[in-house]
Amino acid sequence: MKKIFIAFLMVFTTVMSANAYQVLSSKELGQRDAKNQNVVVKCTTDTGKVSNQTCTLRRYAKCTGEGNTKKCSGWQPWTDLRNPGKQYPDWKSAAMGCCRAMGLR
Repeated sequence: MKKIFIAFLMVFTTVMSANAYQVLSSKELGQRDAKNQNVVVKCTTDTGKVSNQTCTLRRYAKCTGEGNTKKCSGWQPWTDLRNPGKQYPDWKSAAMGCCRAMGLR
């Protein structure tokens, strides 16, 4: 599952509803009591050019146990680190919200 997720995110540009994001990095961190996933994207301008402004997106999962008995409670919603109070169901909608807040797409 992790490999599929990373491969999916490493697609150079994702286009959704006339919004384009350039994925710069995707990481899954954590080994003991919690894990998190981070995605950094660049937004595009209204003319379709890649902006130099980025959005950092993150979600967490709380974990218990060790080794083969380790279980994680499920991923929390995605958040934009510039506005962590707002939650999104997936990283694409988080990227769209972050880019729109900066006047980009």
